[in-house]
Amino acid sequence: MVPHKPQRSPRFPAGAVRFLRALKRNNDREWFRARREEFDALVDAPMNAVIERLAVDLRRFAPDLLASPRVSRYRIYRDTRFSENKTPLKTHVSAIFPSRFAPRHEGPALYFEIAGASVYAGGGVYMPPPETVQLLREHIAARHRDLARIVRAPAFRRLFGEIEGGRLSRMPRGFPADHPAGDFLKYRQILVGREWPASFASSPRFYPELLKTFRAIAPLVRFLETPLKARRKDPLLS
Repeated sequence: MVPHKPQRSPRFPAGAVRFLRALKRNNDREWFRARREEFDALVDAPMNAVIERLAVDLRRFAPDLLASPRVSRYRIYRDTRFSENKTPLKTHVSAIFPSRFAPRHEGPALYFEIAGASVYAGGGVYMPPPETVQLLREHIAARHRDLARIVRAPAFRRLFGEIEGGRLSRMPRGFPADHPAGDFLKYRQILVGREWPASFASSPRFYPELLKTFRAIAPLVRFLETPLKARRKDPLLS
């Protein structure tokens, strides 16, 4: 039996974006069930192909990030238990590539999303719990020059501009008001990303640009991962 090889430069067919736009207009379980095979062919299979290719390519520059359809894929069905929005389905598809040294949404990661209106790719740390925020702030306080070299490098800023994410209005407790890392220490999240038109998902440039984006973010992810890696010697899959 010939082993399966991931596609060299996977992308989504043009029908994927059309399907997601139609799903937004018809966000209904019965509508979706009747078109499940179409979703599988146009959206699900291409998404798995992208993840499988990334599982190979990320090893070269982000070996501590997890990449597989089981770990990376988000379900198309929404969890509506605690939401006022009861529409049953997401109208985008997305994947995350988390650090093996933190639970799936609590540590640094890479991420991309395909929606009916746009394509987005980015990374950083999105939902760290308070203890992780404190650990990251202590790391930033000690190594802020390293962080500044990453995020203020001309090539990085050309791609991503400024860091985004929730910020405190004043210096966090335990750090002096005049700390030289003050701008960084106020962040509760540290995120960067790029966006393209939805049609980009089916462009031949899609995967090369996705890989270029992830490669550019990798130094930031490694910086944020360092204190978590020191804290948690045993890999944690979640």
